[in-house]
Amino acid sequence: MPLPDGPVRLGEPGEEREVVLGGVLIGRFPVVNAHVAAFAAATRLAVAPDLAARLTAPELADHPATGLAFGQARAFCAWAAAELGRPVRLPTADEWEAAARGTDARTWPWGDVFDPERCNASESGWGWTVPVTAHPDGAGPTGAEQLAGNVWEWVDADAGDGWVQVRGGSYLDCAWGVRSSRAQPADPARPTATTGLRIAITPTLEVP
Repeated sequence: MPLPDGPVRLGEPGEEREVVLGGVLIGRFPVVNAHVAAFAAATRLAVAPDLAARLTAPELADHPATGLAFGQARAFCAWAAAELGRPVRLPTADEWEAAARGTDARTWPWGDVFDPERCNASESGWGWTVPVTAHPDGAGPTGAEQLAGNVWEWVDADAGDGWVQVRGGSYLDCAWGVRSSRAQPADPARPTATTGLRIAITPTLEVP
């Protein structure tokens, strides 16, 4: 999904700034278990038994993939880039937030009023991951889905002290925690059951 062409306001209230980020595509959905299962098989990635079981469970194929450390998420992007022949990478924090907020700086991807029926947050009552297609009415202004709740997503952004950012909140987080402007530092070496990823692509010009 293409990011907004015009300027976007990013950041927490009182700390907002304006940026322009056109020309970047961001994944419509988070990367799912079926994608990571193919990556693990192709690269012979060693995974923990609980993650292996999750990746191979047919009923979880369309749930967001979790259990990957930051370096493994980057490795997935490199593998996907080779498979697709396109420059696949993790989105930056600004790109991720722009996809969620659009040009009108909305609080949640769908608007400024929280709705637990449009996402998988703690108020939604699911208590675990759901398929990435479960909340089409919660899509952001660019059409990208699941940007609030379900699972946190790694972004390529320094959070200080050797940590990196995750965005979006998870099924354990409340309305405040799944706001589009919220960023949280995470240990890049620590995979968790509540953190996944989404891809971004910078289109390249094709020379005739």
